[in-house]
Amino acid sequence: MRIGFAVPVSGSWATPGNMTRVARRAEELGYHEVWTFQRLLYPQGHQMGPIYRSVHDPVVTLAYLAGLTSRIRLGVAVLNIPFASPALLAKQLASLQAVSGGRLDVGLGLGWLPEEFAASGASFERRGRRGEEFVPLLRRLWTEEVVEHSGEFYQLPAAYQEPKPPTVPPILLGGSAEVALRRVGRLADGWISSSREDLDEIDKKISIVREAARDAGRDPEALRFVTRGVTRIRPSGAAGREPLTGSFEEIRQDVDRLAAKGVTDVFHDLNFDPEIGSPDADPEESMRRAESALEALAP
Repeated sequence: MRIGFAVPVSGSWATPGNMTRVARRAEELGYHEVWTFQRLLYPQGHQMGPIYRSVHDPVVTLAYLAGLTSRIRLGVAVLNIPFASPALLAKQLASLQAVSGGRLDVGLGLGWLPEEFAASGASFERRGRRGEEFVPLLRRLWTEEVVEHSGEFYQLPAAYQEPKPPTVPPILLGGSAEVALRRVGRLADGWISSSREDLDEIDKKISIVREAARDAGRDPEALRFVTRGVTRIRPSGAAGREPLTGSFEEIRQDVDRLAAKGVTDVFHDLNFDPEIGSPDADPEESMRRAESALEALAP
């Protein structure tokens, strides 16, 4: 099991100084990776919750942290495919892979918020088919000298896109419907669960991804299964406790149970605790709790 930690990207504690403190401390403590997430905008009057109200761009954040760390990997879970062209995203991520020394993991999703599609000039329809075309084209832009493509969604005249990344970043896909899970098995290097995932039943979705990989002639043992740990530090012994909510000892036991279900990576994300990731939270208290969690949950 590889253990990661999310840097402050949401709410009042998401300052450059706090991003730096968390990323450097995670590196010192031996965490495998630090993670970010994307929220393009927050529609006025929406009920999705305060943790989405103020969110930094994930690619810019990781580029910043790449220059302040040296060993820890850098992940985004997830960038939404419809909001950018394959050529633009391939260029940005190739540069991030270069400046980080090859430490990038790329999580991609299809998006779900109609207002973000409207703001991006993208169609909400046929998102799955768009992803099927996007992922192979992204890899081609990172590996082929001249790329030409004429597809249902994307057109690319014969062109060079350089410099290439020093190594091809792993591509991890999100999604929870069976069709999305089977897409992971066919196309991706692994799966990233969402913040709303039922962690008690996650093994069933992992099995679908593995089966799809086998059907596609791929090795299911080579895939990664990454869980966004919506981690909430609370008093122990609560009735009806959800996984990754409770005392440090209870949370560590939950991580062990996830490993037994086939999860290969867990990252603790305190941004999704409204007591920490909200614009109204006390940033000093949020950092105090985060630094305690970094120490207690370290691999």
